[in-house]
Formats: sequence, C-alpha cells, structure tokens
Amino acid sequence: MQFHRLRQYGLVLLVLCISLAVSFLAWQHEKNNTLLNLHASLDFNVRDVSGRIEQRMAAYEQVLHGVQGVYAASGEITRANFAAYVNALQLGADYAGMGGIGVATAVPASQKESHILQMRQAGFADYDIRTQGLHAMYVPVLQLEPFVGRNLETLGLDLYADPRQRSAMDRARDSGNAAISSKLVLAKDRRQSSAADTAEFLMYLPLYKAGSANDTPAERLTNIRGWIFAPFRVQDMMASLYGENQAATDVQIYDGVETTPDTLMYDSAPRTDGKRLQAHDPERIMATEYVTNGGHTWTIVVNSLPGYDEHIGKDKSKFIAASGIVLSLLLTLLTWQLATGRERALTLARDMTRELRASEARFRYLAQYDELTGLPNRAMFKDRLHHAISQARRDKTHMALMYLDLDNFKPVNDSLGHHVGDMLLKAVADRMLTCVRESDTVARIGGDEFVVLLSVIEHEQDAVLVAEKIRHALNQPFEVAGGHVLEVSSSTGIVLYPEHGTDEVELSRNADNAMYKAKELGRNMVRMYQP
Repeated sequence: MQFHRLRQYGLVLLVLCISLAVSFLAWQHEKNNTLLNLHASLDFNVRDVSGRIEQRMAAYEQVLHGVQGVYAASGEITRANFAAYVNALQLGADYAGMGGIGVATAVPASQKESHILQMRQAGFADYDIRTQGLHAMYVPVLQLEPFVGRNLETLGLDLYADPRQRSAMDRARDSGNAAISSKLVLAKDRRQSSAADTAEFLMYLPLYKAGSANDTPAERLTNIRGWIFAPFRVQDMMASLYGENQAATDVQIYDGVETTPDTLMYDSAPRTDGKRLQAHDPERIMATEYVTNGGHTWTIVVNSLPGYDEHIGKDKSKFIAASGIVLSLLLTLLTWQLATGRERALTLARDMTRELRASEARFRYLAQYDELTGLPNRAMFKDRLHHAISQARRDKTHMALMYLDLDNFKPVNDSLGHHVGDMLLKAVADRMLTCVRESDTVARIGGDEFVVLLSVIEHEQDAVLVAEKIRHALNQPFEVAGGHVLEVSSSTGIVLYPEHGTDEVELSRNADNAMYKAKELGRNMVRMYQP
C-alpha cells in the first residue's frame, strides 16, 4: 500500500513538472514570436520611411532637372528670367525643406578678377568671391532663389572651397547625374540648436557648355560651366513627408553608414534628458535600412520606444503563462483524483508537446516563405541574393536579377474579389517555377511583385531568354476555381552582376528602375537595365 501511495505521489509530481515545463516552453515560444513580430513591424516601418524619402529625393531631383533643361535649351538665362522660372514652379508642401534653387558658375583663377568686375557692373557693387586662400578654380554662387533672407548671404560664396561640397560637385560633374553632399551644419545654426535639428545637405546637377559632347568624364571635366544646386534642411523635409510613423518609435537618419552623434542628421524623438538612443540601450529594438541617393548613402534607423510592444498588441505570453499554470494545477488535481487515468494524462501531454513543435515549425516557415504562394519571402530572398553575389564574386562568374510586376492585376481584385486574386497569384507562382532551373530562385516580395535570381549565367542573352520565357508563360490564360478565365501580362526589369551593380542595394534598385521603365514603355515587355 505504501509503495502504491509513493507511485501516486510520484505520478502527480511528474504530471505537475511536465505541465509546468510545457507551459514554460509555450510562454517562451510566445515571447520569441512576439519579438519576431516586433522586428517585422519595425522592418516594415523602416522600409516605409526609406521609400518615402526616396520618392521625395526623386521629386527634388526632377525639379533641378527642369532648371538644367532650361539652361540646356537657352544657353544663357538672365537673373530675372531665372527668378521668374523658379517662382513659376510654385514649390509647395511637396517640396518642403528645399531652401531654394540656385546656380553657381565655374571660374578659373585666371578669370577671377574679370568675373568680379562683371558682377559689379551688373549692379552688385560690393560683390566678391568669398573664399579662403587661393585656388585653381572657384565656384561662386551667382543666384539662389527666392533671393531673400539667408539666401542673400550666399551671393559670391565659393562652394568649391568646402571639401564636402566639392566632393559632391565633382561626382555630379564626372557622372552627369545628380549628387548630394554629406551633412552640413552652418556655424550660426550650430550655436542655436543641436546639429541634428539643423542638419542640411545640398543637391547638385552639372551645367555643361552648350552644344558640347559630354560622353566621357574627361569631356565633362573640360566642358563644365557650373552647377544647379538646392540646399535642404533635413528636419523640414522629414516633417513634410506624407504618411505617419508608427507610435512609440524613433526615426533617425545618419549621414553615411556610421551611426554616431557626429553623423546624426535627424531624430524624430530625442530623449527628454537630451541624450540620444544608443546601440547598447536594453529598452529598445531597432531596424536599419540603407538609402542611396545622388551617389551618397544614408542610414535609416527606426528604434522602438517604451510601450512599443503594447502598441503592437500581439504579446499573449502573460495569458499563456497564467493559463498554463491554471491548467497545470487542474491537470494535477485531476491526476490525483483519477490516478487510474495516468495513461490518458501522459497522452495529453505528448499531444500538447507535438502541437507546440508543429506551431514552432510553422512560425519558422512563415519567417522565410510567403504564406500564399509558398515562394521564398523578402527575407529569405535577401539572404540568397547576398550568397549568390558572394559566390559570383569569388568564382568570377555572372548572375542575373529580375524584378517582375503583373500588369493590370488590381482590376482582378477590384472586380472579382481578393480570393480570386490570391488564386491567380498562386497560379502565377507555379507557372514561373516551371520556367527556371532548380538552382534558381523565384520569390514574392509583396503584392503582385516577384523577383527571379539566376545564380549563374554564361551570357546576357541567357537572362533575356528566361525572362521572355516567363513573360510568354504568364501571357497564357489562367483558369482558376469558380470558372474564371483570367489574362494578365508582366513587365520585367533585368540587371546583371557585375555589369549593373556589385551589391544587393544597387542591383535591386537598378532592376526596379528597369522594371518601371518597361511599364513606362507600354508594359508586357522585358527591359534590360540601361545605365
């Protein structure tokens, strides 16, 4: 009898330990899953902020291209005409942060005195080139519109004397494209506020001599006549971006890839004690994205602030812990009362463990694969692209990256419903897989956007043939459940490694540009990236 009582006590203790252990594993799993959700939410937020910044920078660049086009068409333009043109642009809230649009001219040292005399004869009696020391070339500001306020102080300022601006101007001149400077903080602004609150940068576009050939860097160096430029204050630019940041987050922008106080350009939520969030702060998690504009890289960091997990509202760990303890006690009591039901209690414990493992496996799957199509998601594709680039760089081989977007997919969702659209996306994914090798990767990165990675190719034509094969396959009608016969087409942009880029960011950006070029040219086509 005593041995039987000991067996009962042992069984009860065993059931209690197992139940609590399973509850602890479930609690730990939910905590880990909540952390994954927080990271995923921050990743989405940092990509959203980066996308809005890239769109705004593209809008800024288009404005400067317009001014550049006026100079290219007219050769020369008077101050009055320049001011009238800038005023006619009516730059409103969409261009907040832009401090004006200006022009600076290249003045060799041999022409310095004649240039000063010419400007004084034009009505600026006190005009002089404001610089330090003697230089082989000066680039004084001729005009910055609207010509009021602090813009008046820039007349004659030698932009080329500042190494940070000279680097951006040289990049614009040699490439023929827009370039932006590194972080600038005016001395008087630095005295009034923090460097991040008053951080500025300048965007430059080159002006070449009318009618000159500018196909090579040497020709561009010879024919440079000046630059179109615009100053921007980062704080004002970020305040005007459309969209809202998630609550309980802090958005920071750093100049370059180093995240130090000296490179900080913008902070949406500085700490009340005047300190900035540091990388070792235990109270937050962070997501990072790199944005390249005008040949210059910014680091976008989104930090979580206290209360971010409550804002997301997906942490059920406390509920799981409480429920696990209650269920463990109830199970223990039931085992004590029904010692003969031991086998059933052990089976229940095994089933709970099996379900827990199945749930963990599913979460691991969703972290790497698209739930709808079963294709790799953005995170897994990014890892595969990084690995393919490393492999191609090591083996000195070529690879191809394609961005593919379905044409006119939105009307399917609008007219037939999202369930039909989802069936179409799964059918598209299946058909794309039949067009590539097992060693290649097809991934869905969002909505109706797909990417294809050809890890090894011999010739450029190989990538074009695969893209055309996919395009032709997707042009065939799709029969989905419900008797719907759907027809879609696709626009594809292709880039090659290393011809069109040497890292993930550059290749992805160029492939995306090529895809949108295909859409602009009429859709339903394959477009190779043209630098």
